[in-house]
Amino acid sequence: MRLFFISLFFISSACLYAQQRNNIDTLNIFSLAMNKDVKVVLIKPDGYKKTKSGLPVVYLLHGYGGAYNSWAIKMPGIQKLATEFNAFIVCPDGGFSSWYVNSPIDSSIQYETFISRELVNYIDAHYKTNATIQGRAITGLSMGGHGALMLGIRHQDVFGAAGSMSGAVELTKEVARFGAEKLIGDSVTQLSLWNSYSVYSLADTLSNKKFPMIIDCGTGDIFIRQNRRLHEKLMRLKIRHSYMERTGIHSWNYWTTGLPYQMIFFRAVWEQK
Repeated sequence: MRLFFISLFFISSACLYAQQRNNIDTLNIFSLAMNKDVKVVLIKPDGYKKTKSGLPVVYLLHGYGGAYNSWAIKMPGIQKLATEFNAFIVCPDGGFSSWYVNSPIDSSIQYETFISRELVNYIDAHYKTNATIQGRAITGLSMGGHGALMLGIRHQDVFGAAGSMSGAVELTKEVARFGAEKLIGDSVTQLSLWNSYSVYSLADTLSNKKFPMIIDCGTGDIFIRQNRRLHEKLMRLKIRHSYMERTGIHSWNYWTTGLPYQMIFFRAVWEQK
């Protein structure tokens, strides 16, 4: 009898694992802007084929040194999260250190165009999505937190909300050592270009004050001062946003426990009338 229950447990676990894997696709999407294929993980909620209306999409970006499959590897329960919120989660490869910009120096780094145009268009064309601004959100960790807020603010005609976890929200000399200068140029002589990609500077462009943003950073994080400065600036500019600090450092434990908060915030945006 004991052997029967052990066997049943493993069969059930195997079936659940197979179901989750069936709901996770690895795609190769050709980028015309970069003239190369880009790998993307797409995570589907259970029962997505039966939905009568298009589902919202969360574009989820990895950090410096990460890859398209970082979130799927580090957060095995991410497919359950997609099911809980009945949304697609799309994790594109952003290169080792692209900062999700269109580089004027390196033609193979045009991730702003790829994510905000080519990727969004591909997902909407091949999956049953809510292909509206309100149906799309973007978030990420560290370099991806920068990328999500930057892309969200610069492309409010595409994304209806944006978030960040431990984001490098100021492009300064502090992040130059992570490869940004090789893509954008010298942070002094090319200051205007740096500012055009820095979330802290982009906050000045939020004149409508209606773009939903959620910013989360650990109290022991390397970027906590940047995030506090951004929060204070948004407060001064009277730009509505959700800001939170939790106990934690720049780690996967912080990000995997933080993603559900981002999803709750985005769901509230999706449900607005």
